[in-house]
Amino acid sequence: MRTKSLLFLFIFLSFISFAQTKANPDDAAIKKSFTYFVNSIKAKKIEQAVNCIYPKYFTIISKEQMTQILEMTYNNPFLKIEVQNLQFGNVEKPELINSEYFSITNYLFKLKCDVSSLNDDMKKKISTALISKYGKNNVKYLANENSYLINANMKALAISKDKKVWKFIIAEKEYKPQLVKILPKKIIDKI
Repeated sequence: MRTKSLLFLFIFLSFISFAQTKANPDDAAIKKSFTYFVNSIKAKKIEQAVNCIYPKYFTIISKEQMTQILEMTYNNPFLKIEVQNLQFGNVEKPELINSEYFSITNYLFKLKCDVSSLNDDMKKKISTALISKYGKNNVKYLANENSYLINANMKALAISKDKKVWKFIIAEKEYKPQLVKILPKKIIDKI
């Protein structure tokens, strides 16, 4: 009886793991491309990171503006931000709409935000903004390091014409009014 139970458990677990890998064969390509994007930001290779962004997004905000925003965010001498520990959640099976594949990708990473060079008023404003964006339970102040540690649980939209080269945009609710201009309604409804 015990052998049958173990055999059943093994077959069941094998079936589940096979079903998960079978469910989204594009999972690895999306994760690899998104990891490259995040690693480009971590290495402060902003131009490289900007090249990972969905080109249609540059009809909303120019490529130059996006480069400046990322430079000011990740190469700011007064507010040092470090991206740490990228982890993936669910990566949806890509859906073909108007000759492009779309996949919503959930991810989590830690941000360490060094505020040691800011005055108390600016620290308070940063704290308020971080709590507003990520939630009180996801923002922790490390007094000994004069830094905030943020658990950023977010969504990105992976887009590809060939399922090989994936481009990304952040797919959070606050960006919906902009994204409506470039994304199919079916995808907008999922954000």
